Amino acid sequence: MSDKNLVSMGSKSFEDLKKANEHGAEYWSAREIQPLLGYTQWRRFEDAINRALTSCKQSGNTPENHFAGAGKMVDLGSGSVREVPDYHLSRFACYLIAQNGDPRKPEIANAQKYFAIQARRQEISDAIAADIERLELRKQTAEEFKALSGAARDAGVHDRMFGVFHDAGYKGMYGGLGRDAIKKHKRIPEKENLMDRMDTTELAANQFRMTQTRDKLARERVKDQQSAIRTHESVGKEVREAIKRIGGTPPEQLPPAEHIKQVEKRVKSAAPKLELEEKDAKGLIGKLEEE
Repeated sequence: MSDKNLVSMGSKSFEDLKKANEHGAEYWSAREIQPLLGYTQWRRFEDAINRALTSCKQSGNTPENHFAGAGKMVDLGSGSVREVPDYHLSRFACYLIAQNGDPRKPEIANAQKYFAIQARRQEISDAIAADIERLELRKQTAEEFKALSGAARDAGVHDRMFGVFHDAGYKGMYGGLGRDAIKKHKRIPEKENLMDRMDTTELAANQFRMTQTRDKLARERVKDQQSAIRTHESVGKEVREAIKRIGGTPPEQLPPAEHIKQVEKRVKSAAPKLELEEKDAKGLIGKLEEE
């Protein structure tokens, strides 16, 4: 998958929306990237922007260099236009917005992976970039697991049956193997979290299973415990069949990956601080001021 396609909206990608200001610096319009990040309401997107502004300041950088207030003219129809609030954003600002967005949105989850890798691409090896992608995906699957548990409760699953409900998804996707059986099959210690030993491919497949189950429970308005359990197993089977159709490896045959804690330790030792170098810290001020 190319960098350009990691974050896209129809034929427009994040890089396609890049502009240059009077200082020769690259910037993005907040209004234009709003739908790219899965937000339909400006009010909620501006909440993410405000959190990103705080994060920018806390990381030792100057918010004014990365977030510039602006106005944007929008077509109201019948030939009339109106100016609405907007921001000009540096690449670093876009990165911070993605990090402070709603991780349950697939678009935000995708953007977090994209920026986490791109913001550090020039300073780290491809191996560390792959580690960062896996860490981001593991974080997203943890969020999705919580969201699916909430959806299961709304669908009538009692707390004492959560283990059965989540096992049903695994059984559908892993050819009849539940969580404990998968760990035994892969020789993963009993006390370890199964998802902590999944590689990026396996994590992505399980995240897809969980999001699709959550959406199906809501779409079909499931309100019965047994129906919810059957729905999860059914979605797991569909994901398994999709993997088979495209020639992928059945998930139970994927070897266990290095424990996620080791990956996190390696990334922390290699990752640069969020405080930017001088040339990047200038953000929207850009190149002309340097001359």
